[in-house]
Amino acid sequence: MSQTVGSSKQRVDMKLEVALIPISDVDRAKEFYTRLGWRLDADIVVGNDFRVVQFTPPGSGCSIQFGKNLTSAAPLRGGLIVSDIEAAHKDLVARGINASEVFHGSPFSPAGRISGPDPERQSYSSYVAFEDSDGNVWIVQEVTHRLPGRMDPATTTFASANDLAGAMRRAAVAHGEHEKRSGQRDANWPDWYAAYMAAEQAGTELPK
Repeated sequence: MSQTVGSSKQRVDMKLEVALIPISDVDRAKEFYTRLGWRLDADIVVGNDFRVVQFTPPGSGCSIQFGKNLTSAAPLRGGLIVSDIEAAHKDLVARGINASEVFHGSPFSPAGRISGPDPERQSYSSYVAFEDSDGNVWIVQEVTHRLPGRMDPATTTFASANDLAGAMRRAAVAHGEHEKRSGQRDANWPDWYAAYMAAEQAGTELPK
C-alpha cells in the first residue's frame, strides 16, 4: 500500500551550500578573493589535473568554489546582500577592488543605472557591482526589509555584529517616530525594537 504525500508532510530544509565559478588562473583568482576579504576554507590539490579552492563571503551560509578542471561554465553573475550599501562600497574600494559607484535603477543593464542609492533607501533598490579577473560579475544589493515568505517569522538571526547593529539603528529611528506620534516615552522599547527587527527579516508589516 503506497503512502500519499500530503501537505502535512514535514518539509526537508535545503540550504544552498556552494556555487561553482569558472576561472582561467587559480592563483590569480585566489589572490582576488583573498583581497576581497572572503574566508579561504580549502585549497585541495589532487595530482597534476585537479584542484579545488573554496571561499566564503563574510556572514554567508553559501560558499564559492573554483579550481582546475572543475567547471567550464560561462562567467557567473552572482548576488550578494548587505545591510548598508555605502559602507560596503567604502570597504570594497579600500581593498583595492574596482567597484562601480553606488547606484539604483537596473542592476543588470549599465544604461539603466542611476547614480547614488535609492532616494528612499527602499530595500532591494540600491546596488554596487564589481567583477573578478575572469569576468564573474557580483551585484551587491542593500537589503534591510525582506520580502514576505523569505524568512521564518518565528526565527530572527543576524550573521554578524554589524548586521545586528544596523538593524538596531533602523529600529531606533523608527521607534523615535513612534514616540513622536504617541507623544510619550515608550518604556517598553526593547519589545518594540525586537518586534521591528523580526518583522524586517520576515518581511511582515512593521510596527508603527
